[in-house]
Amino acid sequence: MRTYDERLGRAMSGSAFPSPVAEFLADLGNTAVAVPLLAVALAWAAWCARRTGEPRWWLSPLAAAVAMVAVPALVVPFKALIDRPGPPGPLAGETGFFPSGHAATAAVAYGAAALLLHPLLRPRLRRPLLVAVAVLNLAVAAGLVRRGYHWPLDTVASWCLSGLLLWALLRLSRTSRKTG
Repeated sequence: MRTYDERLGRAMSGSAFPSPVAEFLADLGNTAVAVPLLAVALAWAAWCARRTGEPRWWLSPLAAAVAMVAVPALVVPFKALIDRPGPPGPLAGETGFFPSGHAATAAVAYGAAALLLHPLLRPRLRRPLLVAVAVLNLAVAAGLVRRGYHWPLDTVASWCLSGLLLWALLRLSRTSRKTG
């Protein structure tokens, strides 16, 4: 599997996809971009829940914040444990690329924001929001691989890890609304 992953990564990094666009997409996984967006969604969801009188209005936003804090707490030990070498590119010769912290940051921040905002939106806007988040995360991963910051499976592993965090957030949010 590693052979196919590296072959795909080399093909993507050598593609004709413009480097500046790929760099922009990769930057969307930076904490400086993703976390402030999540903070706005946290504040908005908390404000709306408090305004409508939800008894535990703070629970879903708090759970989303905890999920975001859990990203480095989970990613960093995995990077140290697996110690995978990076792809050829600007960080060649370095190790600790699996899983991608940028892909996990993007997936959790944008995914948690979507989960918090989902119930507040009109029904016809809910599906487009989820599709936009999925496309955004694919774009971040493509940018990371195209620029040579990660192998494709680094990003896929991050999505798996992030999926678990988002699933827990979703479960907690649903439980909070039912008991509230």
